[in-house]
Amino acid sequence: MPDLRYHRFAKARIDAALKDTPVVGVTGPRQSGKTTLVRQYEKSRPYITLDDATQRAAAESDPTAFVRGLDRAIIDEVQRVPALMLALKQSVDEDRRPGRFLVTGSADIQAIPKAEESLAGRIEIVPLLPLARGEIVASRPPRFIDASFAGIIRPRSISLTERHTPEIESIVLSGGYPAVLKRRSDERRRVWFQSYIGAIERHDITEIAALHKAHRVPRLIEVLARHAGRLVNLSEIGRETRLDSETVGRYIGLLENLYILRLVKPWSRNELSRLVSTPKLHFFDSGLLASLMRLTRKRILQDRTPLGPALESFVFAELTKSVAWSKQQPEIHHYRDKDQVEVDFVLENHERQIVGIEVKAGATVTANDFRGLKRLQEHTGDAFRLGIVLYNGKTSVPFGMKLEAMPYWALWM
Repeated sequence: MPDLRYHRFAKARIDAALKDTPVVGVTGPRQSGKTTLVRQYEKSRPYITLDDATQRAAAESDPTAFVRGLDRAIIDEVQRVPALMLALKQSVDEDRRPGRFLVTGSADIQAIPKAEESLAGRIEIVPLLPLARGEIVASRPPRFIDASFAGIIRPRSISLTERHTPEIESIVLSGGYPAVLKRRSDERRRVWFQSYIGAIERHDITEIAALHKAHRVPRLIEVLARHAGRLVNLSEIGRETRLDSETVGRYIGLLENLYILRLVKPWSRNELSRLVSTPKLHFFDSGLLASLMRLTRKRILQDRTPLGPALESFVFAELTKSVAWSKQQPEIHHYRDKDQVEVDFVLENHERQIVGIEVKAGATVTANDFRGLKRLQEHTGDAFRLGIVLYNGKTSVPFGMKLEAMPYWALWM
C-alpha cells in the first residue's frame, strides 16, 4: 500500500480535473510523491508504470495498440515513451469521456516534443513538487497568498503548538522530498541527494534530450547551486563548467523541465526603464540545494551567511507550491533596479496588483530592510497591496502603511 501519511493539497485539483478533462497529467520531479498520489485512484482504473521494462517495450513497439486496449488507466512516467502522446490524443478524440487517463511525468509533459500540440485542449497539468511545509504540518492549504493580496494578513503570536515546530534552519536543510524527511542526519540526506542527482543523469536527461557532454550535468548542477539566489551569468557559469554559454542555457532549460530549478524572471513595467532585465536562479527544493552547497547545522552555527540562498529558494518553493491552490494565481518575479535596490520576490496577479516579499535570515527587522519594498511601493502606487519582510521571529510587526514583518511560519498557516 502507498504511504499516505501526508495529505497532498493537489488531490483536490486532480479530483476536479478528472470530472471534466479526458487526460490529467501530474508532473513534478522524481521522488516528489506522484506515484503515491495517483495510486489512490487505482480502484477505478488499472495502474501501469513505464518504469517496468516489459510495459515500456510494449508501449514503444506499438503505442496505438497499447492505448487502444485501455478504457481508463493510470500511466506512470509517461515521458519514457513520448510516442504515447499521439496515441493518447487519438484515443480521447474517439472517446472524450472525462477522466480516462491519469498520467504522471518526471519531466514537464508539455515540454516533450509534440506533446503540447498533441494534447492541447485535452489535458490539464497538475504540478506536484516536493512537500510544501503546510502539507507536512497542516490539514488545509495555506491562505498566505490570497490573504496577502487582500492586504489583511496578520499572523497571531506564535502558539504553543507552533513553538514546537523545527527551527527554520532544520526546515531548510530537510527540504520537502518525502524520502529525505525520514533521514535525520545531514550525512544520510547528502547520500540520498547524491544518488538522486545520479539517477537524473542516468535516466531523465538521456530520455528527454540527446545531450552532448551529458556527463557534465552533475558538475553543472553543483556550480548552479553556488549561483542560487543570484542574477544568472551564463558566461561565468560556462567558465566554471568549461561549457559555452549556449550549452549552459540549454542545460538550464532542461533542468527547469525536470523541476530541479527555475529561472525567476525580473518584474517590469514598460514605463520603468531603470529595472534590471536578468533572471535569478532558484532551486525547487532547499534540501537539495543545501546538500549541493555542503550546508550542515554545524556549518550554519559557525557562519549563517551561506544559509541565505537556501532560505530564499525555500521561500520561492513555498510560494510556487502555494500558487497552485491560490485563487489569485499570481506570477512570481524578482525586482532589481539600476541603483541595486532589490526585492526578492514580486507577486503580480491578473489585475496587475502587487505583493512584494523580502527574505531575511535573522530574527531582527529594521526599517532599512524595507528599502526595496518601499521603492516597489513608490513605483506601483495603488496596485501595491502589501510588502512583507519574512524573518526568523515569532510575531507580525507593522512597519508602515501596507508594510509588515512576518515570521516564516506565516507561509504555511
